[in-house]
Amino acid sequence: MRRITTSFYCVLIVLLISCQKSAPEKKSRPETSSNALFQLVEPKVSGVTFINRIEESLNLNVLMYEYLYNGAGVAVGDLNGDGLDDLYFSANVSGPKLYLNQGNLKFKDITETANVQGIPGPWNTGVVFADVNGDGLLDIYQCRSGALPPEKRKNLLFINQGPDESGIPIFEEKGAEFGIDSSSPSTSASFFDFDRDGDLDLFLLNHNTRSIQNQDVSRTIKLLKEKNEAGSQLFENRNGVFVEVTSEAGISSSVFSYGLGISTVDVNMDGWPDIYIGNDYAMPDYLYINQKDGTFKDEIGQRLGHISNFSMGNDIADVNNDGLPDIFTLDMLPEDNYRQKLLMAPDNYEVFQLNLDKGWHHQYMRNMLHVNDGTGKFQEVGQFSGISNTDWSWSALFADFDNDGWKDLFVSNGYLRDYNNQDFLMYMENYVQTSGGNLKREDLLDLVKTMPSTGISNYVFRNNQNLQFENKTQDWGLDIPLTSNGSAYADLDNDGDLDLIVNNINSPASIFENKSNELQAQNYLKIKLTGEKKNPFAIGTQVSAYSGNAIQYLEQNPYRGFQSSVSPVLHLGLGEGRSIDSLVISWPDGSEKILRSVSANQTLEIDSNTGDDYQGKAKENTPILSKTFEVGLKKGVQSNDFKRQPMLLHPISNQQQAWTVADFDQDGHPDLFVGGERGVSGGILYHLTSPQPKTPDTSSFKGDSPAEDSDAVAFDANGDGKTDLLVAGGGLHQFQSGDKEWEPRLYLNQGNKRFTRSENAFDGFSSPVSKILVHDFNGDGAEDVLLASRLTPDQYPLSPGAQIWISDGKGKFTEETQKYAPELFELGMITDGVFVDLDQDGSDELILVGEAMPISIFEINGKQWEKATERYFETPLIGFWNHIQSADWDQNGNVELIVGNIGKNTQLRASLEKPMELLFRDFDGNGSMDAIYGYPIQGEVYPLVSRGELLAQMPLLKKRYLDFKSYASLKFEDLFSPSERSDAELIQINELETVYLKINSLGKFEQKPLPQEVQYSPVFASHATDINDDGKLDLILGGNMDFGKISIGKYDASRGLILLGDGAGEFQPLSPDESGVSILGDTRGITTVEDYLIWIEKSKAVHIYNKNQAPN
Repeated sequence: MRRITTSFYCVLIVLLISCQKSAPEKKSRPETSSNALFQLVEPKVSGVTFINRIEESLNLNVLMYEYLYNGAGVAVGDLNGDGLDDLYFSANVSGPKLYLNQGNLKFKDITETANVQGIPGPWNTGVVFADVNGDGLLDIYQCRSGALPPEKRKNLLFINQGPDESGIPIFEEKGAEFGIDSSSPSTSASFFDFDRDGDLDLFLLNHNTRSIQNQDVSRTIKLLKEKNEAGSQLFENRNGVFVEVTSEAGISSSVFSYGLGISTVDVNMDGWPDIYIGNDYAMPDYLYINQKDGTFKDEIGQRLGHISNFSMGNDIADVNNDGLPDIFTLDMLPEDNYRQKLLMAPDNYEVFQLNLDKGWHHQYMRNMLHVNDGTGKFQEVGQFSGISNTDWSWSALFADFDNDGWKDLFVSNGYLRDYNNQDFLMYMENYVQTSGGNLKREDLLDLVKTMPSTGISNYVFRNNQNLQFENKTQDWGLDIPLTSNGSAYADLDNDGDLDLIVNNINSPASIFENKSNELQAQNYLKIKLTGEKKNPFAIGTQVSAYSGNAIQYLEQNPYRGFQSSVSPVLHLGLGEGRSIDSLVISWPDGSEKILRSVSANQTLEIDSNTGDDYQGKAKENTPILSKTFEVGLKKGVQSNDFKRQPMLLHPISNQQQAWTVADFDQDGHPDLFVGGERGVSGGILYHLTSPQPKTPDTSSFKGDSPAEDSDAVAFDANGDGKTDLLVAGGGLHQFQSGDKEWEPRLYLNQGNKRFTRSENAFDGFSSPVSKILVHDFNGDGAEDVLLASRLTPDQYPLSPGAQIWISDGKGKFTEETQKYAPELFELGMITDGVFVDLDQDGSDELILVGEAMPISIFEINGKQWEKATERYFETPLIGFWNHIQSADWDQNGNVELIVGNIGKNTQLRASLEKPMELLFRDFDGNGSMDAIYGYPIQGEVYPLVSRGELLAQMPLLKKRYLDFKSYASLKFEDLFSPSERSDAELIQINELETVYLKINSLGKFEQKPLPQEVQYSPVFASHATDINDDGKLDLILGGNMDFGKISIGKYDASRGLILLGDGAGEFQPLSPDESGVSILGDTRGITTVEDYLIWIEKSKAVHIYNKNQAPN
């Protein structure tokens, strides 16, 4: 969660160290339809009257203990062997409750009889069921925390002694005897066999009870190496006694431990359990990969492009039914505009960069869905999937609630008070200042009671089977305002569908009966695993169910969600299927069994002797490409354009990579020029495909390293028969109009791999260029040049457009745009362009694309180029276009277009019916352009920027929007008065998808669908080639954007995408393990040279791939 870090909070701590809230008004519950999937079972019916009640007091409130509202967990499992799952609720302050399941969703409180009431006083948190001593009976492990002396928060282990004559399980507390009565402040626990010796070990997820303010890099590195009592712990089971091996195993246990989420599953599918830890605050998550020798290695940065910032609970499950585990983490980004604007602080780039300098990962405040790409790496697509914004969320549970064969998602949600309400923070700061520092504990409690409280319901999403989820919270009966934390699922009434159990703060615990079996009559299969003696519940077993071409994958890991554990009985929804073709069981010791023709609608009991021996097939997949070698590139000076122009949507600097292929040395082999970022010289890789190690030859370009090379073209500029090189200067940085860094640089080829820069070849031009095109505009046989500008510095979104420079044939160029194409001047923020003959009349049209501008087409009319966009488009397509490519993929003789956009994996939304809007003028009259974006949220258009960002740009609005609440309620159309908007310009962006455009019978472009994988990330590069040698043109795409507004985040879900064409304009995507391409960084160039595919990863490497045998 986001902590209060301002100076007044520090004042509070100092004032009150020597010396939670009163429960908000009860939230009303809306009526639930009788046809809803879930029906709340009232406490008087179920007998579950437990309430996790928190009463704020002078000594107990959220300003004294920040984790006060984190709630507590719930554990589910059959404790007495009667076939019914029982319930244990942890309570933060009051005692826990254990309920015996008596059937028909009726429960009996057996807490005291079972001897699990514990010791009153300590702060209880998570609870899990596990067979710790391997006797076949589930035991109870209770975690504790709080700002208390260590001896008062020791964790408890209740060992199951078996049921008494009444069927009530009896327990004895033996935490010290087993060695896991840890006094570290614990969130939750996970039992798993990390060393595969047959018994269960323990990972104890801990968190610091103190806020560690920002430290410098060296201090942080030092603290990270030091073990701290707040750090998480790994215990190895040695003959029934647990021994801590945290440090030896390579697990961090530093003061920067804020663990809230834990999953211990086989992430990389090598048969050994790994560990995913979700950390709160700035501390990044950990992905510990099991090294199979008793140690782990954190590989989060190598496998995930970015992660949640305030990471809460998590779950790891196969959400897209490809047989691979995916990772989901929760954060606290609200769904609606009002709470976003009211609770979110402005982007803080200094702190963000400081954390990166510490070696921490890129972190953004939203839920993340990391989809396994089959190579051990993950693509984050939570926004594309529609599950990134669920407010202050705790528990994530993937399970098939409607029994259709696909895992749905439940998210518990809520925080007792709006701790991050920006108006409250300002009020509190003023309160502290006006008190003169003379605060009493009573004053602090009064402050807490003024903190707003908002009831937010939990969320449930239906899996739509295409990596997209549909919010079914209301339809499925969960639209109830609660403050929920721990949660679990189980088939409590044994009717074949999964019920939900939720632990709430200051409200009765919720039991939601699943009515799927009555409403839809879908089929299911329950699997009860029996493992070896020391692991009777077979923790770590992997189950794969095959039906036709479909697969479902589960791993036996009950420790899911947040501070909780689910039923150890595995559940598969089967939809209309009456059976499963085969069921493959992969046991923790590496052995495998297969069961065939398994009937539905039963509880299948399986042990290691059930089924036939099975040796899984080795994956018979030869990727299309294999990497031959790569050449490293240097990273240049990085600039944060948002500091110079805060209202930018995306950065301008460090986003392009100039490159071009030509035979510069005339030896018959293609060479590659690769430009450099600011501070790095461009260079030529001679004889590119030669396997000898090489580095770019920069000798002719070293003097121009201060510039950022944004584009390059190779052509004979002076008519001497040798290929020359033209390089454009781009980016924004701190350059100003007139600076030489933006001058186009013409390098004349002198032979012998030497180039000299021609001075004043484009005399008078100095503007950031995004694209160079060469074309003989005046028909004299010499190539002329079109220079397309990105923007006018400090005047976003204004741009000089494009200019035509006519060659004299000797290496000098003269600007003559007015003569040949005057409409180019006002075109917009151009990013790319292409010449192509669209109408097959023998002359090329010019197509230019850019940011917040339509796809624009020009055709020649006599000697002048005129805009012809309306001829080709019924409605202009206005997007954030990065790239354009033309080819005839459907082999009909006409040209089609691929135009790269930012995609759908973003907070932004736009459509023809509800476009994004860009409003701009100099509203405050200070001489600089003010540009404000609006974008749709839940059907209405709201300002994109926060109140803080808006007032930083236009301070005069401070008197108009005195507080965050007034701004949070504001629609975009009401941001300025009608008179203020009257002479402002408005651009409406109606498309965010990368588009595939085909010319129809009327000569108009129409949009054809592309595979959804195209929309996971921005497209900046493409190439048309027959990659699999089947005679049909394929499409290769690349992109990503490694830096952006913190509130939007970086785009990095593209790994490089190969789409196999069918010759009729349809495409089939290949996964990275099928294609052989997995690029984590930003792709800015793709081409073929001889029989090789060349892939340019910005400022990192040039990758050279060779074709393998064509796929079947």
